[in-house]
This record gives sequence, C-alpha cells and structure tokens, in this order.
Amino acid sequence: MEKSNTKKQVSTNETAADILVQKLIDWDVKFIFGVIGDRINPLVESLRKKQEKIKFVTVRHEETAAFMACGYAKYTGKLGVCVATSGPGAIHLVNGLYDAYKDHAPVLAITGAPVSDLVGTDYTQEVDTLSLLQEAALYNQMITGPHQAKTVVDLAIRAALTSHGVAHLKFAKDTQQEELADDELTKGSSKNFEGSTVFSPRIEVPAQPELEKAAELIHRGKKIGILAGYGALQAGEQVEELAELLGAPVAKALLGKAVLPDDSPYSTGGTGHLGTLPSKEWMKECDTLLILGSNMPYLDYYPEKAKAIQIDHEPKRIGLRYPLELGLTGDVKATLTALLPLLKRKDDRSFLKKHQDGMAKWRETLQAIEAGESELLRPQFLVAEVARHLDSDAAVSLDTGANTIFTARHWELKKGQAMAVSGNLASMGPGLPYAMAAQLAFPDRQCVAMVGDGGLAMLMADITTAVRYRLPVKVIVFKNNSLSLDVYEQMAAGTEVYGGDLTPIDFAAVARACGAEGFTCKRKDEVSTALEKAFASTAPSIIEVWIDPDQAPSSPDHITQNIF
Repeated sequence: MEKSNTKKQVSTNETAADILVQKLIDWDVKFIFGVIGDRINPLVESLRKKQEKIKFVTVRHEETAAFMACGYAKYTGKLGVCVATSGPGAIHLVNGLYDAYKDHAPVLAITGAPVSDLVGTDYTQEVDTLSLLQEAALYNQMITGPHQAKTVVDLAIRAALTSHGVAHLKFAKDTQQEELADDELTKGSSKNFEGSTVFSPRIEVPAQPELEKAAELIHRGKKIGILAGYGALQAGEQVEELAELLGAPVAKALLGKAVLPDDSPYSTGGTGHLGTLPSKEWMKECDTLLILGSNMPYLDYYPEKAKAIQIDHEPKRIGLRYPLELGLTGDVKATLTALLPLLKRKDDRSFLKKHQDGMAKWRETLQAIEAGESELLRPQFLVAEVARHLDSDAAVSLDTGANTIFTARHWELKKGQAMAVSGNLASMGPGLPYAMAAQLAFPDRQCVAMVGDGGLAMLMADITTAVRYRLPVKVIVFKNNSLSLDVYEQMAAGTEVYGGDLTPIDFAAVARACGAEGFTCKRKDEVSTALEKAFASTAPSIIEVWIDPDQAPSSPDHITQNIF
C-alpha cells in the first residue's frame, strides 16, 4: 500500500520528540511498546500528548516490548515499534530485536541516551547502543536535532519496511527536548529537506529468460517437491496452483506452516526434526526441489541429490542451505504468478499420490499417539484438544522448546489461522508477548500462546500487561517442571542429565494473583472443560496442564518408539 506524501504544517515550537511521534502517526503506527525511563521522558511526554492517535503500551520488561513489536510485525506485516531508556533498558530490547533481525520482521527500536554533553564520559547508564545493535540493525543512526529528525525517522521506517529488518534510532534526552525554532540549520542544509512517508513495497520479478530457464528445469523433473517457508506466506494460492500443475507434495518449514492449511491435499506438513515422515521421505526421493522463500535449517532433511531452484527476495539467501541449479531473486508471489503460465500440467500423479497415502497413514499414527494413555497427560493429546477449540481464524503463538515440536506436529492448521514463532533465533520467552501483540492487532480474533513452563517463566510478569489492557489471550502451559528439549538433547549427546529440572510454579495461582483467570488440568477429562471456560471468558487466562515428561519430542522417524 503506497503512503501519501501530504506534508503537515510543523509548528516551530515542536520538539524533536514531537516530530518523531508525529512521523510515527504519519506512517500509520498504532502502537509503540516500551517501559518509561528518565532518558526518554521527553519522548514519553510527546506520546502522552498524542495518545488519541498512537497507543503507548507499557510492559513490565523491555524484552517483552521488543518481542511484542516483533510479533506485531510478524502477524500484520506492518511496522512494529518499541522504545526503551538508555543502558539496561536498551540492552533488554536486544533479544527481541535479534528475533526480528533473524526472521526478517520490520521493527523500529528507539533508545534513549544521556544528554549530549555527557556522551563519552562513562556516565550512569551510558551504553553505546549504536555499536550494540550494529549487527542486528540495517539502519542505525543517532538523531542529532529536530531538522534531522524530520528526515531520519522516515529513512529508518522505510529501511525497516523495505528490507524487512530492524531499524534503530538513538535519541539523547536533550535532543528530544530541543525545539525546532532553536535548531539552526547548518551550512549546506535546507529547511525543505525533511523526508517523506511515500512508500511502496519492493516487489521484484526475475527477468523473462530466467523464468523460462526455470520452466525448462521443472519440465524435465519427474518427481518434483516443493519446500515453502516464511517468504511464501502471502503466496498460498500460487503455491497450491503450482503443486496441482506439477503433482508435487508441499513440505512446510516451521515459519511457513500457514502457507497452506495442513488439510490441503498437497501438504505433507512440516519438515525437519519437528516435521512429518512423508515430508522426510519425499524430500529424499525427489529429483527436483523448488525452495520458495525458505531458510529451513535442518540440513540432513534436504535431498541427497536433486536439481534445485530457489526463489527468494533476498539475494544473499540464494543457495544458502542447498546447492542450486538456478536461483531466482524475487518476491515469491509475484515470481510464481509470472512463472505459472510457462508451466505445463504433469499427468503423472504417482509421486504425489504415494505421499498423500503416506500422510493418511501418518495422521492415523498421530491420532493413536494422542489417544494413548500415560501416567500424566500426553502433550500430543493436549495440542490436539486445543486445536479442536480453535476458531477458524485463530492466531497461535508458539514459544521455543519441546512444546514447539508437539504443537507444530499435532496442530492441524486450518485455512485462515495464523502462527508466529521465534524461528531462526529460536528464543524462549516470546509466546506471551506475541499473543498480546496479536490481540492488539486482531481484537476480535482468538489469540492463543502455546508455551512451556520454562519459556513462560522468563516473562511471566507481563500477564499483568494482558490484564491491564484487557487482552483476552489464552496461555496454554505445558507443565513438566523441566527444560525438556534441552534434557533430551543432553541424553542424545550421551551426557548426564544436569541442570534441566525446574522448581515447580503454580501458574494458575500466579495468573489469579495478577488479575487473570487460572486453570489447572491434571487429567484428560479436565482439559476440554477448562478450555471451554477459558475461551468463553473475556479475561486473559492461563491454563496449566501437567504433561508427561517422558513423552519425547521425537524426530519423525522415532515418534512411535517415543525416543528423541
């Protein structure tokens, strides 16, 4: 969507902070996430004055703010914005900003700094945030005054949106307070140099000869498979049309789980350690692989020998995970739209049919595991039960750990449902912040977090943020008092299990103490009732479920043996 370039009259007594806030409003930013602090007080005052147009969502920890900005960007494709004071506040943002950096989510981070005269004097809470974020931020600048703010804020936002990454603006306290009337233009500058909010998304399509070369390579293939990732999320219709034309099964990287619904006749579900056996099998058998917007990291799950074509909007990711016959730099949706008319329908559907039959057997296997009995609840059963209670447009946020593997595998995502997860950073902690961001973005949709007890405990205080802003998020806790995935990795490595046990927390009691609703389930027959009550409520809820720690987060080969 193209932004207009309508210039607004800027009052000469506006401060640099006022200008930044107005710029955010002009770019249609609705929320900014953060924690107040002395070094951003002038900026906070500017936000207060404009609170009818932009909402300052205050949280209990800056890491939550960064994760919320990242989650908002992942769910909406729009700019997520977070703010923190200097020193520890800015440092606390870093994990969430690296999540955005690694998963290519457009986020703007604003950090405070001591007054300019004290920079470089080792003053209290002085940290070189420009150096701190040198790797993560694709635009990384200090605002030096009101006139410059009129330009660099636009540049930062445009960079984040165009290049799908993190932009960072450092903002000293005295600079925030400086009025436009007092900011004398330096020689060589101009009062007309003030940026703009004009923006059109970058949509590239490869040259016609490259598309024709791709079509010829595809035409030669006999057993063609498709690996779809995050970059293909907006191209679901084109991916399905491609699969139909070629008789090709589609495996989905975790970040691309919503490219096709899991009940699509072309989907063989996920791939990698948290994927399905049919995906693993066809990946080994195919002679031609189409990689669509994916950076799937499980190297052992790629074909042993296949001719591969990759489509990605970022040239540096071409050939990153697998050797290619052809790399096409371009937007996945636009590139497939241009490529599809060049392709002929393949009449031989035997390769697809074989793995469709494999998926039918796989689903039977999953259902048998879900229905099995254990001393405590099986996490596989829990995921399937939650899935039965989800709305058709539910937004589901995953934390990182064994819970990720169980949810990715046993949740059959439906058309219209959405998912967010910390993919390439694979950080613990974002499940709750993502869900709250989704609820702000989609106030009328069901927003659910699937989290482990280890991940939730990291940012658990921010359940009060859900209470404060009346966000009816539902947090499903896989409670096994263990960092389960890490424990299984220790066992797989042949080392003694050490350091992975967790002191138990009564999460339901914590929820109630924070003003939310809390439910505890220890038996199968309690889960459906608790979920029905929680989903019917307009209050935020934590549903802690005691699960069997002896259910392994298995690779697809080993799920029936229950080994890692």
